[in-house]
Amino acid sequence: MEGKNPKAAKGFTAKVSGDEYEPYIAHDSNVKEFTVRAVIIGCVLAMLFGAANAYLALQIGMTICASIPAAVIGLAVLRGCFKDSSVLENNIVQTVGSSGEALAAGVAFTLPALLLLDIDVKIVTVFVIAAVGGLIGCLLMVPLRKFLIKDEHGKLPYPEGTACAEVVVAGHEGGSNARLLFEALGLGALYKFLTDGVAVFPYTIDLPLKGYLKGGAVGMDYLGSLLGAGFLVGPRICAMSLAGGVLGWVVIMPLIFSIGSMAPELVIPPADIPIAQMDIWDLWTNYIKYIGIGSVTMGGFISLFTALPIIVKSFRGTFAAYGQKEENVKRTERNIPKKVLLIGIIILLAVIAFLPVFPSVAAGSVGAVMVLIFGFIFVAVSAHLVGYVGSSSNPIVAMTIGGLLVTAVLFRAMGFNGTSGIIATIVVGSTLCIAIGVSGDMAQDLKTGFLLGATPRKQQYGQMIGILASAAVMGAVIIMLNDVYGIGSEKLPAPHANMMKSIAEGVMTADLPWPLILIGMGIALAVWLLGGSVLPFSVGLYLPFHLSATMMIGGIVRGIIDKKKYDEGTKAKKIEKGTLYASGLIAGDALMGVVVTALLYVGVDMTGILPSTDNPFIGGLGFCVVIGIFAWVIFSRKQEDKLEGRDLKM
Repeated sequence: MEGKNPKAAKGFTAKVSGDEYEPYIAHDSNVKEFTVRAVIIGCVLAMLFGAANAYLALQIGMTICASIPAAVIGLAVLRGCFKDSSVLENNIVQTVGSSGEALAAGVAFTLPALLLLDIDVKIVTVFVIAAVGGLIGCLLMVPLRKFLIKDEHGKLPYPEGTACAEVVVAGHEGGSNARLLFEALGLGALYKFLTDGVAVFPYTIDLPLKGYLKGGAVGMDYLGSLLGAGFLVGPRICAMSLAGGVLGWVVIMPLIFSIGSMAPELVIPPADIPIAQMDIWDLWTNYIKYIGIGSVTMGGFISLFTALPIIVKSFRGTFAAYGQKEENVKRTERNIPKKVLLIGIIILLAVIAFLPVFPSVAAGSVGAVMVLIFGFIFVAVSAHLVGYVGSSSNPIVAMTIGGLLVTAVLFRAMGFNGTSGIIATIVVGSTLCIAIGVSGDMAQDLKTGFLLGATPRKQQYGQMIGILASAAVMGAVIIMLNDVYGIGSEKLPAPHANMMKSIAEGVMTADLPWPLILIGMGIALAVWLLGGSVLPFSVGLYLPFHLSATMMIGGIVRGIIDKKKYDEGTKAKKIEKGTLYASGLIAGDALMGVVVTALLYVGVDMTGILPSTDNPFIGGLGFCVVIGIFAWVIFSRKQEDKLEGRDLKM
């Protein structure tokens, strides 16, 4: 029997210490948890969300936490097919299922840089690097669990982990929010099918500026994933990102073009054509992109500097918390045994050292040491930060750049300054990025488990199984996307992978455009001194304006909820509806993108089946319909009444 504690479900966000908190399922209860069916369902979800988020990362440069969608879908499957499912079994489903998104972020942000270098990447290579990085992230998170999840309970809210626990409990107590998620998933998939599958209308619009601002532009990408992402990250983050886009596309680009117009033959490296002959995308590629890289890099340094107290606090708490004897620990506090943890880390580091992608075992050993040192530091920072800002705002790219730069300098000092050095640097950076992303997701999942009364050891093993399942498909997905569209193309610009390639290549060849990078660093420093959010601003400066503009619409919808004078229960319900619908839009968009790509890969091209137009304003009208439905779901009282019986909690 489940030893339910009804007070826990109502007190997930109560400000009590970890020692005082009573989980939803008591620690001495014997409840189904780590079952074969839960693991299988979780692995299927891990592969689906991994593929979808790999596509998102390459298209828009971000991924979205999959814990809540995995929990909702898992709940629907378990309750629909098995009458004896439990809360803790559903928790294993979401733990295993959400690991695919975390792995996809690290892989797709970095490893495609090898494809951009025209290197023949094998599926097995992607699998090994993804699996090693993901497992290291899991293992390094284990000793941090007690301090961050239990001892800091009441101080670190872990928003996605807490919301996920509430969704699971609400579902098992009679509520059901799967229908809302699936409706949104269907809408996102349908709109993606119209724009990508049959190409009824364009999904993007460019509006070049004229007059004194010639050379600049504004625009928008009509993507349901961006609309949903904007709602999830909120209006402030969206506004900071858009501010970076405005500075780059409405200020700096017109300024550069104006200077070039005064000297028609002027060529400024890294460009090889006169500025006066450039269009907006030439200006962005040759100048704004590098200014953005400098800004993101400085943002990473600032984040690490401000996180020093977190690092020290995490280390102290970790070593103190991991000194207990296993036999004295309750079920709800049992981690992976220390021997398994130590042996696992040693084996994974040995695998890194002997990877054939390194020019020598010595270089591989240096890479393994870099992964261990930076991995432990960044995993601690990541797992702590997501407790405040959530996994979707985890600055994994900024932290990866820090490790990438140090590794590149070390490899160059060792004499590996050609293609072999670039490859080795990217592999180390990729392993770090994967470990950082996985640790952030695992922290949220362990928080969900702590609130529900799960066994940490079973969640940790479940996360590792999910990592291996999603790693098995990651290489095939990325190579398929590259074969169909080309990584780095307009369809899949792979912004973060391009950044990693530029940094590694620039350090190794001593050919970075330092003036532009230093300008970006100075801009980021100014934003920080003004009290702004540096990383969202810097990412907005680096990415095309079109992405931030669409996200801002979702942010505005969220901002209206935050500003309106709803009572606490109504506001919570609207935020949850918006979160579920936004997650569904993102998942539908990305999954349909992968399906369309797979069809093209096997030779099935559906473009031309329906009448089409090249007019981007028609696409804008279609996107307005999606925005209208999204807003109606959130704000319509009629829709709210229909959902009243579902016991949606937040």
